[in-house]
Amino acid sequence: MKEIHLGRILAENRRRKGITQDELAEFVGVSKAAVSKWETESTYPDILLLPRLAAYFDISIDELMGYEPQMDREEIRKTHRMLSEEFITRPFAEALEHCRKYAREYYSCYPLVFQVGSLMVNHVMMAQTPEEGEQVIKEAVQLFRRVKEGTDDPGLGKEALHMEAYCLLQLRLPEEVLELLKEEPHVTSNPEPLLASAWKMTGDRKEAKRVLQIGIYREVIVLLNLLASYMELCREEPEKYKETCQRLEAAAESFHMDELHPGIMMPCYIDMAQGWTALGEEEKALQCLEKYTDLAVGEIYPLRLHGDAYFDLLDAWIDSALELGDYPPRDELLIRRSMTQALTENPAFAPLADDPRFQIMAERLKRNEKQ
Repeated sequence: MKEIHLGRILAENRRRKGITQDELAEFVGVSKAAVSKWETESTYPDILLLPRLAAYFDISIDELMGYEPQMDREEIRKTHRMLSEEFITRPFAEALEHCRKYAREYYSCYPLVFQVGSLMVNHVMMAQTPEEGEQVIKEAVQLFRRVKEGTDDPGLGKEALHMEAYCLLQLRLPEEVLELLKEEPHVTSNPEPLLASAWKMTGDRKEAKRVLQIGIYREVIVLLNLLASYMELCREEPEKYKETCQRLEAAAESFHMDELHPGIMMPCYIDMAQGWTALGEEEKALQCLEKYTDLAVGEIYPLRLHGDAYFDLLDAWIDSALELGDYPPRDELLIRRSMTQALTENPAFAPLADDPRFQIMAERLKRNEKQ
């Protein structure tokens, strides 16, 4: 927490107002010695006197105490990095308690509170017991609700709403999710074509292209997420499941998403493999897992969001979008370990465990984890 400097600020405002310690003491109803001790910070005013002092100098109580409940973006970024690293260097309970401490001390700094909640969710798999993990998710729900209800940033409020819904799903509370997201889906036009047209009219064709690249990139990510969710629902219809997998892979291949955003493709390959295994199509499942493994042990490190030869105007936007936290949101060692566990500890792949190809993939992932 930022330090409180009531004494210095009290003295500065008293001098600005051109009054003596005696005059201030008389106004407040205390002795000059009391005011002197306040200014040297050997003692502090009674809490009931703070509103009177703040009103006298025409400042807020926070200003009087020199307290700044907000962090700037760079401070949030540094704090996020520090807390994230602590989940690797400290026991989970200690790192978690440090997150709680920052959430309490900066309870009105909504961007930081959101980042703290996200860190808790992203590291919940480190909890010692399912009960502890559930408690962490419940705490995160409260943090996201705090952000959603308090922030005046619509974008941050929407992110907090989505994270709250995600946590409620992890707690197996679907009715609450439906209530939270009860608004009917409605089609809205994207602003990028209008923005691009406006930039084109001004003669700035490069900015028009940049705006459209951002819109295309975001919509591709949305499309892949939607197809992955729809794919899981199509397992009872093998032909539709097959077609959905094909369309997802075609969209991903068209935009080179294996190279551009491996973090979104690896879960897709795992989901496909789980579906094919459940349908008894073990060869297709193994093919998906081979794509997953090739990607996981490939030249994708360090994991960073970036553009490519087609999306050549994205990097500055990506850097700006990630100002409040790093991508990926977890330490790389944890990510490599989770990549291995997604295959080796996934009960859906038990029918494949004795297959030599599956065992080779498991060994490749374990070697990758140690690098």
